[in-house]
Amino acid sequence: MIVLGLTGSIGMGKSTVAAMMRILGLPVHDSDEAVHRLLRPKSQAWDGLLAAFPAREYPQVYERKTLKVNRQELGALVFADQVLRFRLEQVLHPLVRDSQENFLNHCRKKGAEIAVLEIPLLYETGAEKRVDFVLVVSAPRFIQRQRVLARPGMDEAKLQAILLRQMPDIEKRKRADYVIHTGLGRAQSMRELRTIIGNLRKKEERIGVETLTEEDQNPQTMRIQRYEMSR
Repeated sequence: MIVLGLTGSIGMGKSTVAAMMRILGLPVHDSDEAVHRLLRPKSQAWDGLLAAFPAREYPQVYERKTLKVNRQELGALVFADQVLRFRLEQVLHPLVRDSQENFLNHCRKKGAEIAVLEIPLLYETGAEKRVDFVLVVSAPRFIQRQRVLARPGMDEAKLQAILLRQMPDIEKRKRADYVIHTGLGRAQSMRELRTIIGNLRKKEERIGVETLTEEDQNPQTMRIQRYEMSR
């Protein structure tokens, strides 16, 4: 099974491409959705969240009646404070990675040829080491800006602050195995995506005809061999 990393800067169209992948039958893990689940009361992250952000010290983070996390308030808090952001990441990132591994194991059991991990900060967190190929979603800067500034609560200052924390789009495109452009309409993006998926399936077919020795059954060895063969 090929593990494809899907990424791109804010406003580039990752969610749109992920939806297209699902239409074409690819299983996709959404890291943002995994985070949303972890922020719910009684989740695996709940005790860690309460320890990292005690309600007495950060009352604005929790809804009074339900104790649900107010994601907008938490986001504003960690956006303005690097120490608090790191604290939150220490709680959430290991659990998101566990969710991704569980997803991949499930895909393998189902016999999937390709499984997709949608990871917004893939390069920034070194997650490219955990996938076989990377697909970057890109769009012209003026389109990116239009999309982001149309979101509720977003302004130019916030956009620039977010971009400063992300690897530049041009650098992501240089590192990527594949790039999809979303500034030319959905039909063009779908055509590009179909071509990429066809290419990946051919690579997986080549891998599938290889006879694995007993040593090759080691998962880590298999990932390295698959990557080298596919290149």
